[in-house]
Amino acid sequence: MQIGIIGYPYSGKTTLFQTISQIHIDLSSTNKKDANQAIVKVPDERLDKLTDIFNPKKKVNATIDFVDFAGFQNVEHKGGIFNTQFLTKAKTMDAIVHVVRGFQDDSIPHILENINLERDIQNLEDEFILADLAFVETRLEKLSKDLMKQKSKDEAEKEIAEMNRWKDNLENNTPLRNLTFDENNLKFLKNYQPLSAKPLLIALNLAEQDVKNKEEILKNISAKFKTDAIDIVLFFAKIELELSQLEAEEKELFMQDYGLEGSPLGRLIQSAYNLLGLQSFFTVGEDETRSWTIKKGMTAQESAGVIHTDFYNKFIRAEVVSYEDFIREGSMAKCKEKGLFRLEGKEYIVHDGDILNIRHS
Repeated sequence: MQIGIIGYPYSGKTTLFQTISQIHIDLSSTNKKDANQAIVKVPDERLDKLTDIFNPKKKVNATIDFVDFAGFQNVEHKGGIFNTQFLTKAKTMDAIVHVVRGFQDDSIPHILENINLERDIQNLEDEFILADLAFVETRLEKLSKDLMKQKSKDEAEKEIAEMNRWKDNLENNTPLRNLTFDENNLKFLKNYQPLSAKPLLIALNLAEQDVKNKEEILKNISAKFKTDAIDIVLFFAKIELELSQLEAEEKELFMQDYGLEGSPLGRLIQSAYNLLGLQSFFTVGEDETRSWTIKKGMTAQESAGVIHTDFYNKFIRAEVVSYEDFIREGSMAKCKEKGLFRLEGKEYIVHDGDILNIRHS
């Protein structure tokens, strides 16, 4: 899974990237046209506990690939603020994190001169819509020309109808994530990956003095922008970068002082999993304990395929016990005694926290 981090220059997006990746970036020497990238382990206390119990040779966390894009400039021109390089890369992201500056610092002025959370959030949404509209208009023009040359026009006409549906909504300033997609038009969404259809995480980068009224800020912004496909998270870049470099015990004390819960990484990942409809299952043993990321609603056979394609093709049964049952009973043997250890077929819907062992031919 890839998540892109974007925002205006000096919004704190690279500080957020450094905090969650623990990679130090020398901002004075960084090429502002470059994107920083890091594969980050997904923290999971359940996997940690399973590792303590089984004491395997290795522990393998699920991972997320974070990409910190260069800050976009608010340049007024017909093509919008996104260049071709950005659009090509951003469309491959599974979700977008938009870092919005909420702190005042006279030594580092905001690119638009003043702090305004709502304006900056809406600006980005407008730019997504503008970029998608430009693509749709270009695509419709090409389809119309191709239609004249084709003998079989069914597929082209279907795509034209879908592109016109997108165009109508975009011209009404409606992002494509607000539309519904069935099996017939979902393929176009997957093929073209429009930006305004991407799940969006809005990360409000607030000042230290905003800690005391952070819930009120979150409530106000959520009321205006939060949807099933948009979530809002808070972070305090300067504080949390410093906290991330402390020892665990000292870090916990300072977090309590600031009224902060969890890490920025944990908050981002939880929101991303919720937006993308993701969950985890585990495999355990003497060699390895491992967390696997799957879509909610996936079957045992589909989940087996995430481990290895042979497991999907040669699937027989899945041995299943929930994490909660295993921890409560303390061993697989006790889970079997109480009927909590089950054999499930390929249509079994895997639940978050299931521990699986795949039987295959």
